Amino acid sequence: MKSEHYDLIVIGAGSAARDGANKAAKEHGAKVALIERERWGGSCPNVACTPTKAYLVAADLAHKINTLANELGIEVGPATTNLAKVKARKETLKKPQPKWVEDLQAAGFDTYEGTASFVDAHTIRVGDAQLTADKVLIATGSRTAVPPIDGIEEIDWLDHISALELEELPQSLLIVGAGAVGLEFGQTFARFGSKVTIVDALDEIAPHTDQHAAKELREALTDEGIPIILGTFITKVAARDGTNVATIVPREGGMEQELEFDRLLLASGRRPNIEELNLEAAGLETHKLGIVVDERMRTNVPGIWAAGDVTGQEQFTPVAQYEARIAVEDMYHPGQGPVADYSVLPTAIFTDPELAGVGLTQMEAEEQGFEAETVMHPLKYVRRASYIDAKHGLFKIVFDCPSRRVLGLHVVAPAASDIVQGLSIAMRLGVTVDELANAHHVFPTFGEGVKAAAEQARARVTV
Repeated sequence: MKSEHYDLIVIGAGSAARDGANKAAKEHGAKVALIERERWGGSCPNVACTPTKAYLVAADLAHKINTLANELGIEVGPATTNLAKVKARKETLKKPQPKWVEDLQAAGFDTYEGTASFVDAHTIRVGDAQLTADKVLIATGSRTAVPPIDGIEEIDWLDHISALELEELPQSLLIVGAGAVGLEFGQTFARFGSKVTIVDALDEIAPHTDQHAAKELREALTDEGIPIILGTFITKVAARDGTNVATIVPREGGMEQELEFDRLLLASGRRPNIEELNLEAAGLETHKLGIVVDERMRTNVPGIWAAGDVTGQEQFTPVAQYEARIAVEDMYHPGQGPVADYSVLPTAIFTDPELAGVGLTQMEAEEQGFEAETVMHPLKYVRRASYIDAKHGLFKIVFDCPSRRVLGLHVVAPAASDIVQGLSIAMRLGVTVDELANAHHVFPTFGEGVKAAAEQARARVTV
């Protein structure tokens, strides 16, 4: 059996893994090994961020041709989607797996393909190799969680990975989950031409976002012809008479209903990739959502850190990268580096309109004891919205009444992600609603809505 010692072993090769490995090698001269069992580069560039956004762009173009082109005086025929061609273009945007390995090795990393398994806290077996290291970073990511639905094993269900491999459009698509994945895929396939229905057990779509913003997006999707059934469980699925049937039941009780569907897409949660790591051999503590870590990404075992989806915290690519950098900083400067801070974390759902937010929601601000006030400005009153006949959207500011400091910003609009990203730095620096109201803005842009909301807040002078 091959034996090798490293300064750092990174389990995984996704966003967190690569950022952590790069920082350790470039800033600290570390000898680094990367272990990957399934997908070099991780989910984001291969089966998540990059390819899904390529589908969103295609769906948006088809939708605009069919709904807006004629209004603007552009004479074109109805747009139809050739899913095989959409898939083929998506494939051109991805780096081939051998190229990932070539690039990682050229950067000075040793790469091992296979399933990593702890022998002890500083020894890891992969294939016919046994590796040791002073430091270990676990960044194995997560996968689709399969909900407890009777008969699910008998259905050829889809998730965000396998849905991107389809070459024929499903006639009807039933989606379990109304979070970011379910909403983005739901609107995309509806615009491609599938009959889409979304079901979720919660009372509102897009959990963890502001309630007014979520409601506004839900109404936009519903008006587009996408039924969204909330407060409802799918209890059973089965094949019947050449199609599939789902049994749905209201969460608070009520009559069962049946929905027919061609394909089922699961988008109701994630599970950490930890089962095959033999964490018990290293003595690592876990919880339902993944590996337990502190604010510096330390596990309960000295010399082992974890970052990204595998910790079950904020599951976003930039956050995974951020956590990995915090972990590596702590490896080489114990206790001196930054701690993880998610208080000003911009997030977005890339539907049309987009839903983006940063900071506290109105409910969170009230729960934390702030004397919170809110202002909202409808998108329809923003000049640029009239150019595209946008009917749904809002700009909401949550602020602390005594200090006037902005606590949260929530936007439902085209380019909402860019607006929120741009203002997140201002929020981190403690911007007030009065400063936002006094700021210059480019006209006409959708950012005008934030200024209009801030001007409403400025009018509320505390006596």
